[in-house]
Amino acid sequence: MAVYTRINQKELNYIENNFNFGKIRSFSGIKKGIENTNYLIRTKNKKIILTIFEKRVQKKDLPFFMNLMFGLSKHKIKCPEPIKNNKGKYLFKIKNKSACLVSFLKGKDKNNLNYRECFIVGKKVAQLHSASKKLNLYRKNDLSVNSWRPLLKKIDKRINKLSNNLKNLMKSDLADIKKKWPKKIPKGIIHSDLFIDNIFFNKGKFYGFIDFYFSANDFLAYELATCINALCFNKKNKHFVLNKRKSSQFLKGYQSIRKLSLKEKSNLNTLCRGSALRYLLTRSYDYLNTPKNAIIKIKDPMEYLDKLNFHRNVSSFKDYS
Repeated sequence: MAVYTRINQKELNYIENNFNFGKIRSFSGIKKGIENTNYLIRTKNKKIILTIFEKRVQKKDLPFFMNLMFGLSKHKIKCPEPIKNNKGKYLFKIKNKSACLVSFLKGKDKNNLNYRECFIVGKKVAQLHSASKKLNLYRKNDLSVNSWRPLLKKIDKRINKLSNNLKNLMKSDLADIKKKWPKKIPKGIIHSDLFIDNIFFNKGKFYGFIDFYFSANDFLAYELATCINALCFNKKNKHFVLNKRKSSQFLKGYQSIRKLSLKEKSNLNTLCRGSALRYLLTRSYDYLNTPKNAIIKIKDPMEYLDKLNFHRNVSSFKDYS
């Protein structure tokens, strides 16, 4: 559940008075997601999403996210488009927290992608990268490789109850990944969190991407690594294993729009290892530090240990394509 901040008629009156939507007929909290509070607002003619930004999103980053979604929308990338109030501003305050309204995106996420859908999503990711290249925006990726060591230091040995010697394994992997991490491969603005629940389909067809609040500038191929980890593994006998046909179709779809360089291909395994370690670290931290009475579901760190183990035992681009 992701409704941390409750709203009432006072907040609805504020929205009615500051936006040209007319009377709000209903509103309801959206339970999916874990970072921010989201509401679906209905007027006579519109559906709108209200997002209230919670603790993890820094105020200084909000203009980047607004301008990114606006810019992508203008370049025909289907995504929520931020809506300006009567004063021409995207951002406003609700209960002393930053908030915004964005357009409602049709459709919903799928539980599992088939091979054809993997190809299409790969193609759409490449189109997203091509469009974002045209935008003069920059935000440092606060969750890229240089943030992982400080995060690991916050994870104590209690994590070893999930898997024997897990803390030392993460430490060893981090040292090797950082040593091999690429320096000069193509960069740009990436979504950075393209999990299945951020990819919408409508009437059986791809429709658009949502939740751009981790977006940042980083290696374009790092996005592909995250997508392979998030979209291309199947669970078999309680373990996650790569579905190579899915990853192959995803990469083919991407390269139908943007060809990968030899350097990107040769570094894909390291990027996949890094992405798997990043989610293993953040999930491990949340596992140890989220209060038991919290209203969010803690995601299983062990999923990403399986994926990290897979990437450690392969090395070639051909292992994914």
